[in-house]
Amino acid sequence: ELMVTVAIVAILAALAGPSFTPLIERWRVRDAAETLTSSLYYARSEAIKRGGNIIIIKNPNSGTCTTATGDTQWGCGWRIFFDANGNGAQDACVPANTPNECDLQVTAAPTRLTLTLASSTGSISIDRWGMHSHTDAADSTPDDMTFKLMPQGKDTTDASSATLCAARSGRIVRRKGSEDC
Repeated sequence: ELMVTVAIVAILAALAGPSFTPLIERWRVRDAAETLTSSLYYARSEAIKRGGNIIIIKNPNSGTCTTATGDTQWGCGWRIFFDANGNGAQDACVPANTPNECDLQVTAAPTRLTLTLASSTGSISIDRWGMHSHTDAADSTPDDMTFKLMPQGKDTTDASSATLCAARSGRIVRRKGSEDC
């Protein structure tokens, strides 16, 4: 009797397992969207507090992304730092220096997720008014950002996908993956 009960439970578990996949994918997308939103708000508040020069860059230590210009993939995680010398790149972290260019926040790559930012240069700069720019490192003209978050191997039409619309003013709105900002 015990073996029959164990066999029935095993069969039911095998049948129920695949139905959890969409739920897990939605949780991953939602977690990544909330983490990204939190990072953008944090970077904006730091920029206002420090008088600008806050940079968000793709995590260069991840093998899944490159830092090449034109690479729109942000699923490798990101770093936030204060650009003390204003050169647009993170220099060596020397904690004894004030101000320094040490990481303010490091976010790991989301699991099994594709995260893209259209027209990305690989970094987002935030000025002293909290306005962000990601397409033109030369003059840092504020612009809107559209992040697309999708489960790995799926596209924006998938029910689990999301679009994160970050207006240059700082307002961030989450929409369905197939919707535009």
